[in-house]
Amino acid sequence: MSVPEANPSWGTETLVAELRAIRLKSLENRQRRDHPPKLPSRKALAQIVENLGAVLFPNRLGLPDLNDEGIDYFVGHTLDSVLRELNRQIALELQFVAEQNGWSSDVQAQAVQITRQFAAQLPTIRVLLDSDIQAAYEGDPAAHSPDEVLVCYPGITAAIHHRVAHVLYELGAPLVARVIAEVAHSATGIDIHPGAQIADSFFIDHGTGVVIGETAVIGSRVRVYQAVTLGAKRFDKDDNGMLVKGNARHPIVEDDVVIYAGATILGRITIGKGSTIGGNVWLTHSVPPNSHISQGQTRSGEIARGAGI
Repeated sequence: MSVPEANPSWGTETLVAELRAIRLKSLENRQRRDHPPKLPSRKALAQIVENLGAVLFPNRLGLPDLNDEGIDYFVGHTLDSVLRELNRQIALELQFVAEQNGWSSDVQAQAVQITRQFAAQLPTIRVLLDSDIQAAYEGDPAAHSPDEVLVCYPGITAAIHHRVAHVLYELGAPLVARVIAEVAHSATGIDIHPGAQIADSFFIDHGTGVVIGETAVIGSRVRVYQAVTLGAKRFDKDDNGMLVKGNARHPIVEDDVVIYAGATILGRITIGKGSTIGGNVWLTHSVPPNSHISQGQTRSGEIARGAGI
């Protein structure tokens, strides 16, 4: 039996030198090597959204011993703190973008403006989340109360993050918004790009594996089950072979649509109001209102047109 070394060597000095050499060979220019940009903090933004949840729902996500007299003080104190930290994170993003593009701008003033505009949207976010919670409660027979939905359902956790992230995305802080979206993705398995437009009463049941792309548009009272993808069918390129950014490439889902588990819906197509999309359907064409699409229907339609199986 060998005797363990008292002070083992890990080759740290060699590793440090090798890692430094790799950094110096990277595509970063000299200025970025000497002054690496500071990016928004994932850890800070995760805490910001958690605290915003407590502000929006103090009786359920706030401190456990709050009473009626103390709620407003708690909300005000927490909100002041969280908005100050959010302002710092937004300023980091704006500074990073300015440095990347060689712009000269008043980053601090822009960050304050975005933060104020975001704060003004908090009542609207709360109303939307109330509708999401109610939709989940009414849509799931296993839910015993709206409170259970709020504190337990991953779809609501994802909704809280998305409602916050989408406002920030629209106001001009897309990197901060994307980080917030990825915090929810890691926690719930639900991947919603902050650019996606989602109306009221949105319910994601179970949720694991749901993917909703940047330019997706979802109407009111839409219900989505696990492993559903609202994705792009193809990625257009410009004359230089680079991907075209920002073009509308994800589905439009109209009001009162239900999409069951495993369905994949691709491209800028429209799912008409009141339609039901069955489990594991692969759909790349628009369907009219009140359609009922299943695997068997999709396959038989392809065979009828001579496309085979």
